[in-house]
Amino acid sequence: MASTNFPPLHISPTPEEVVTQLAEFIVPLAARSVAARGRFTVALSGGSSPKKLYERLATPPYREQVEWERVFFFFGDERYVPPTDAESNYRLARETLFEPLAIAPEQVFAVDTALPPAGAARQYSARIEQFFQPAPAHFDLVLLGLGDNSHTASLFPHTPVLAATAAQAQEVFVEEKQAYRITLTAPLLNQAATVVFLVYGAGKAAAVQHVLTGPRDVAQFPAQLIRPSSGNLHWFLDADAAALLAVQHT
Repeated sequence: MASTNFPPLHISPTPEEVVTQLAEFIVPLAARSVAARGRFTVALSGGSSPKKLYERLATPPYREQVEWERVFFFFGDERYVPPTDAESNYRLARETLFEPLAIAPEQVFAVDTALPPAGAARQYSARIEQFFQPAPAHFDLVLLGLGDNSHTASLFPHTPVLAATAAQAQEVFVEEKQAYRITLTAPLLNQAATVVFLVYGAGKAAAVQHVLTGPRDVAQFPAQLIRPSSGNLHWFLDADAAALLAVQHT
């Protein structure tokens, strides 16, 4: 089990087992949210890691275990590309999750990347605010990945968005990518009821170690910003990603 210095760590031998464990974590979470509020709101992560999870959730037995018509999907971040682009987080989710599950368009809140970056961020903030009003935006679940440079969502090292104090979407220019991203700020992500990191692969081990056991340096290790204000934080890792942590593999 994890050291008490860590948030709950769910460590499995392989990526496939990590994904299965996370799917089995999400199913009852969705059921409790639907029972309590009549809906389950999820902010999806981008990048390559969640693809296996989305595919798993869209296949038996998980596709039959969630009331998908009551799930509303948002995005923790989005690349500033058209929704048909291979790099689009929306496209990945559409192909691996929304289409296989026949999710209705009104259940999906995508970033409008046809707008200028700042305008896209403002519009996305307004749509999120309108959905949750009159209460502040509290996602039931935020799914996050982790970059090998310790970024999460599009909170990249040494970018201005790391200093954001407002719970909103914000545009950010990522120098190393020479491209804009639209991201939810850490204050908005931290309002979630449950935040989950999904990380696997030996290439992420150093980043995991920096974020969980390194000195607090959010400019260098932005994922350290993710500390839910009143919710729960969980890390789902494979053995390779957890290899540099002083914990027992479970």
